[in-house]
Amino acid sequence: MADDNSKKSAALNKLRQKIDTVDQHIQKLIEERAALAQEVGAEKIRSGGSSVRFYRPEREAQILRDVIGRNSGPLKDDEVTRIFREIISACLAQEEPLKVGFLGPEGTFTQSAVHKHFGHSVRDLPLGTIAEVFHAVESGTAEYGVVPIENSTEGTVNHTLDMFLNSPLKICGEIEIRVRQHLLGKMLSTDEVKKVYTHAQSIAQCRSWLKEYLPQAELVAVDSNAQAARLAADEEGAAAIAGDAAAEVYGLTKLVSNIEDQPDNTTRFLVIGHEVFPASGTDRTSLVLSTVDTEDAGALHRILLPLAKSKINMTRIESRPSKRRKWHYVFFIDIDGHADDPNVAEALVQLEQSAQFFQMLGSYPKALQ
Repeated sequence: MADDNSKKSAALNKLRQKIDTVDQHIQKLIEERAALAQEVGAEKIRSGGSSVRFYRPEREAQILRDVIGRNSGPLKDDEVTRIFREIISACLAQEEPLKVGFLGPEGTFTQSAVHKHFGHSVRDLPLGTIAEVFHAVESGTAEYGVVPIENSTEGTVNHTLDMFLNSPLKICGEIEIRVRQHLLGKMLSTDEVKKVYTHAQSIAQCRSWLKEYLPQAELVAVDSNAQAARLAADEEGAAAIAGDAAAEVYGLTKLVSNIEDQPDNTTRFLVIGHEVFPASGTDRTSLVLSTVDTEDAGALHRILLPLAKSKINMTRIESRPSKRRKWHYVFFIDIDGHADDPNVAEALVQLEQSAQFFQMLGSYPKALQ
């Protein structure tokens, strides 16, 4: 028996020694990568590049797609990309950490989107409203911003769309976050829950669960799930609906996990900045336009014909009041492809010529799944 235990111990020690050797190789390669990133940064400075240009979303998207393409397991694609995202983030921060504004406070899903896209080596700046995020980027307080644009269950965040009508900012990227809503609190069971704080969209996303399991609880809508968690942490009998980050930040226990009604509940976020970057190979373009004033019922159909003729897939269209005059609307449109792609460039020229109002909001890498 003792001999068997000795053999097992020796086998484990040998495996651990191999792991230590691999760890040393990994660390050495990360150091080499960081040194190369420094050289790239120095070359950009010599070439006259600004600090913002250190961040290249199209290049990072290409790197992460290659990571997924090379992945042969046993780690899942999202686990491998998360590791490489943090390496990229740490290397980029050697020059100067990017300042990224987001819809706060700390612990929101928007902050999770910041970390998924930029890694944890950025300076994330929590802001109170979507408008404040736009203004922070416009003024230079933040170099980029992250704002929610739509949820797969509850639809579009109209305030974000409306901000683009009067902002010079461009869309530089997109992020998709699988939204897992949890009932959080400091009590021992759901029987003690008298009140539930959460964002109005979370109430909508968890409506059936709340009706079945907490019909007696008072539902109170607040500005964010993180604020809900903060309130629940300080009030007896109060719980919150929020995500993992909020639970960690505010010291709450998961009373019930994954209470969202739709198992694939996902929110899409946009990265906003001052530039349009080159194509990454798998891109999306967003624009806003309005038709020429006419009562002709086919006006919108005709203005969009260049997309069909160029075989460009339109993935989304939303109408919003233009706020310029009564009953006048603009259309926010997403299409596949980059503005530099020949067929997309030609179609955009034709759209601009026939539209009463036209604005290209950005061409950017599609979110990694």
